Amino acid sequence: MRRLLLTALLVIASSAAAQVTLPTVRLPQLPPVTLPDLPASVPLDIEKSAAALAGETDPRRLRELRALRIRELLRRHRDVLEADPHGAAVVRGEVLALSPSATTLEAAAAAGFTVLREQPLGDLGARLVVLRVPGKTARALARLKALDRGERSATRIGLIDSGVDVTHEVFNGITIQQHGCGTAVPAEHGTAVASLMVGRASAFHGAAPGSALYAADVFCGRPTGGAVDAVAEAFGWLAREHVPVINVSLVGPPNTMLAAIVQDVLSRGYLIVAAVGNDGPAAPPLYPAAWPGVIGVTAVDARQRVLVEAGRGPQVKFAAPGADMAAARPQQAYVLVRGTSFASPIVAGLLALELEAPDGAAAKRAVAALAARALHPGAPGLEPVYGYGLVGAELRQQPALARVRPD
Repeated sequence: MRRLLLTALLVIASSAAAQVTLPTVRLPQLPPVTLPDLPASVPLDIEKSAAALAGETDPRRLRELRALRIRELLRRHRDVLEADPHGAAVVRGEVLALSPSATTLEAAAAAGFTVLREQPLGDLGARLVVLRVPGKTARALARLKALDRGERSATRIGLIDSGVDVTHEVFNGITIQQHGCGTAVPAEHGTAVASLMVGRASAFHGAAPGSALYAADVFCGRPTGGAVDAVAEAFGWLAREHVPVINVSLVGPPNTMLAAIVQDVLSRGYLIVAAVGNDGPAAPPLYPAAWPGVIGVTAVDARQRVLVEAGRGPQVKFAAPGADMAAARPQQAYVLVRGTSFASPIVAGLLALELEAPDGAAAKRAVAALAARALHPGAPGLEPVYGYGLVGAELRQQPALARVRPD
């Protein structure tokens, strides 16, 4: 019986690398109010550029001149300004929260944020809170947004993979439903992938930290693990539980039965996110990532370059961090990871934050919204190397964590 393979490279800090080949600013309407999507920025620019004063009319040249002005502004005032992920100038080390709840502020304080000042907004019945961020502003903002989303909604996300070590510190306080095997069989791949989706700890957080995880182990530590029937049954379980976003960091050849099941799941409004695989850019497409409707994900390194071993083609829809970063490892350790397996859960987590229940129209809107926020290391639009572009760049986990040994 055909099986799917894990697509990963796990690197333990104290050993050699080994290839694993196992089978808002959207301000909401008031009320309610919530956190915005951007850091505190510099005052809005008077819409009168040097190019306009000089009579420049070419749109491309105007965009270039505006970008130059922003870069010069950042260069001259780097002590108080920095660039956000889209290149805009923002106040260094600060983010704004619009009427955050006490619970959100407590969670933010536990994550290292401090309140600088508060300001009531008069008759709007809201208040603005300025927070000092720990570390880089973009990374801290992503974490703060995830904390707030976690409070406002019971985000749920599904995983089809090997087993998860739910005793790891990154899963403390997180609801995890496990399925398959009878007795849980924790494994490195599933634990790492799960941590990048929902994990949260003092120095670590996934794309959707604290979200409820529904984890199906289709390997169970057996040499016959990863068979198509186990994967098919896992899809059925997640559909019964109405888990709207399902991550599959597994690859295999085309299979008629599994293709039919995947299409059935997609037709019911679920999102399936899958790694495109690490067989190289000239390799044939791997599945389920290459089936129509599945969100195929490639991986980039710390320099935002696509991994040389990552698959390419029309199956690639997004790129995300997948190398030069840490993830959880069983027995309270962390490990360096590399591969499209570890980019896929980041995209899945970001999409899960936008999709509360299976809904075809809402799923399409979630994907479109994520594509609109993507950065473009490659050509604009959908292309075979980066897909719609790079997302979650600020979620790359610190590789230094992998040097911390368990007690």
